[in-house]
Amino acid sequence: MSKPVIYEVVDRLPTGGVTVMALKSLDFVLPGQWQNLTGFENTIRTVTGETDESLIQQIGDRAVTLFNDKSEGYQRALWLYQTVDSASGMLGTAALANKIGQDISFLGILKNLTPKPEKLQSIDLCVKLVVELVAFCQINGIPGDSIGDFLAALKDYGGESLIRMAALVCFDGLIPLGGDFADKALSVFKQTSPSELEKNQTFKGVNDLIPGNNPTGKHSFITESFESTKGWMNGFVASKGLTPEKVVDNLQKFVDVSKDKLDYLGAFMDMYVKYYEHTGVQTLARRLIERSVAEI
Repeated sequence: MSKPVIYEVVDRLPTGGVTVMALKSLDFVLPGQWQNLTGFENTIRTVTGETDESLIQQIGDRAVTLFNDKSEGYQRALWLYQTVDSASGMLGTAALANKIGQDISFLGILKNLTPKPEKLQSIDLCVKLVVELVAFCQINGIPGDSIGDFLAALKDYGGESLIRMAALVCFDGLIPLGGDFADKALSVFKQTSPSELEKNQTFKGVNDLIPGNNPTGKHSFITESFESTKGWMNGFVASKGLTPEKVVDNLQKFVDVSKDKLDYLGAFMDMYVKYYEHTGVQTLARRLIERSVAEI
């Protein structure tokens, strides 16, 4: 008999590899906040502290029922976490092709085929942030455009949810865009037209679940969401004393990366570090388990 989808997804989470190493490198920002919980039954035991096999089975069954219920937002949240990573990976390929185009003259033609990385990275960052907000709303059963609810919850983020936001700030903000990444990304996004946004790979991937009746509405929603969260991101960077150099120094302890080419590194991270899906699945499993326990 095949395993239920949510079991399979959590059981498939890697225990090692580039994504896990990159997330471990963020321990210097959030000491002890994240443990790489894998395996659905193991997650039930860890989250609940339960040892009774029959109760663990009941919790698992209830979690599966909740996940499979299409009127709940769990499947949509999983889809968002998975899709934004795969779309972003394609962005990494395009950015890398563009860098090669700049550095090697006979490949100059590549420059004309891909947008400038900074613009791509900025749009990517804004879209990824909105995916976090929308997935949060889906998991918690609140309307998908509840910016206020998300901002209130962000203050209490912990564990894998907080490490995901730290990764967003460090890997999609500081490394590719520098210390003033939030202002830079917002400024670039505001100058991006809704029709240009429609062509963006990351946006196209998750477009269906972003609030707004048309590209202009979606553009406004992303702008408002990013503007509202910018203060939290800047505060996080300031309170932790974060710089691109510090992030890369710690990353180098876990992953063999080069410090002198941060733009290449940004593209590399996009292609190989699937932190959104990895920690998103962990968040989803935790929420399902917590709710199942409360309902049993």
